[in-house]
Amino acid sequence: MTLELRQLRCLVAVMEAGTFTDAAIDLRVSQAAVSRNVASLEEALGARLIHRTTRSVELTSAGERTLRHARRILAAVAELERDAKAGGSTVRIGYAWSALGQHTAEFQRRWAASYPASELRLIRTNTPTAGLAEGTSDFAILRRVPDTATVELVLVGTEKRYCAMAAEDPLAGKRSVTLAQVAHSPLALDLRTGSTQLDLWPEGERPQTTVSIEDVDDWLTVIGSGKARGITAESTAHQYRRPGVVYRAVRDAPPVPVYAAWSRKDPPAQCREVTELLAGLYG
Repeated sequence: MTLELRQLRCLVAVMEAGTFTDAAIDLRVSQAAVSRNVASLEEALGARLIHRTTRSVELTSAGERTLRHARRILAAVAELERDAKAGGSTVRIGYAWSALGQHTAEFQRRWAASYPASELRLIRTNTPTAGLAEGTSDFAILRRVPDTATVELVLVGTEKRYCAMAAEDPLAGKRSVTLAQVAHSPLALDLRTGSTQLDLWPEGERPQTTVSIEDVDDWLTVIGSGKARGITAESTAHQYRRPGVVYRAVRDAPPVPVYAAWSRKDPPAQCREVTELLAGLYG
């Protein structure tokens, strides 16, 4: 099986434009070329991807899966091209839930002032290494130690813990809350990348019900509906404001550690610069 980028580009263009004719215009090629590339892609994959009529195009189930993969592949290629053109001057910092909260804008400002020749790019990637293992980031901001020995960690600061709850929650009228108070409600947890786990509570005092979520948007939706509460780092409270959700400090919870991380096997050149700037922000 041989796949070519032009085949994937044609598939994506057809579905975004809505017709083969409009896709050809967008790609500046002939309609016949678009049709040939989609047909050759279907032949290479051994599956029909598009149902085509005189008025519309519609993806098959195989086509839907292929389209998702095609978009990811083309995005990765575009990222490769940008990095190559930048001559390696782009610094990509991944994060799973929140970047640096209230420090994010100041970090970007200080980086631009100190290293004007190096572009800083913040990338949200909800994986345990915030993109390091996937190759989409050079550095990562982690608030949880990943289960891998391939990542180097440097502690740059700590953040307070906050409880997120629906605005009508009985605890919403308080200025701060305790772990024991939070535990009386179901708890929304991201078991892969969240900064809070059940071991935050002593045995016998943990929430009896948990709601599993996949990322911060899912977390906020569940909490806003009143189905659960959540505990998170201070940066989340600053970065993700949503109508119907309020944050209250958890006064008896230990702080969340904040780490700068990078690949142990292939450390980037700017390790000292990144860690010094981050540590300076957290004081």
